[in-house]
Amino acid sequence: MASDATAQLLALITSVFYASALVSARAGMRYSNPTTVTLVSILMQNLLLWPAIFLTGGIHSVPMEGILLFTLVGIFQLDVRLLAYTGVEKIGASRSSALQSVSPLISATIAVTILGEHASLLIVMGTFLVVGGIVLISWKPERELRDFRRYHLLLPIAAAVLTGINHPIRRYVLTLANEPLFFSALMGAVSLGGFLVYLAVSPVSHRLLWKRQAIGPFLATGWCETFSILFIITAISLGRLVVVVPIAASYPVWSLILARIFLRDIESINWKIVTGILSVVAGNFAIHLGR
Repeated sequence: MASDATAQLLALITSVFYASALVSARAGMRYSNPTTVTLVSILMQNLLLWPAIFLTGGIHSVPMEGILLFTLVGIFQLDVRLLAYTGVEKIGASRSSALQSVSPLISATIAVTILGEHASLLIVMGTFLVVGGIVLISWKPERELRDFRRYHLLLPIAAAVLTGINHPIRRYVLTLANEPLFFSALMGAVSLGGFLVYLAVSPVSHRLLWKRQAIGPFLATGWCETFSILFIITAISLGRLVVVVPIAASYPVWSLILARIFLRDIESINWKIVTGILSVVAGNFAIHLGR
């Protein structure tokens, strides 16, 4: 069907945009920190999407249930941003994106343990591929990363868990009101409000750090992440979740390529990382096919 093909294309574009956001964030954090790039990204989301709503006819009628659920999604998305960008700072864009891409595995786990779905051989194989990829990516990284701690690996994994929860909620809400642009903008507004609360209570070490050299990369991060959010929500509104999400989760491949091109001086990449990334992506697709 045309809608399925469009959804898959948008999911692929999402993966490229999100990989670009992670790599440009890594470039900017040579001079700044995750808190600052999170704020810039949220501001860009609001500045780009809210005017687009009014230029395309304004806010349409949406059920209160959808607004409340996307408010929750917006809070989760703020957490995803903070966790993901902190993970990029601590363990690099390539490793972080690979670990974060296990979100389809989260969805499959929920389906098997809570919804009672059957775990086929492909799902089991996919699980081993994902776990094996994580081991390859994280094995002895303290030799390559300054100030590395094992718990740093939990940052992108936590972001993956929240992303894995977010997608089914988005899909359900879009069946109530097919308004991907409005809900994308609503997420931005909620995330901004949540960020202001976070900033008020965060320790001094997490405060904003403005450096001229980081502005360009951070603006690129905000632009890319905004469109990745809009495209994935639109893709979910058009196609099946089990098809769209694994394709969108292929961004570690693009992150690897972009990091190799643009972050050669600050991003170490070896055969274990490459093999691990490919294993994680292959595992995600095997889980998708097994469902």
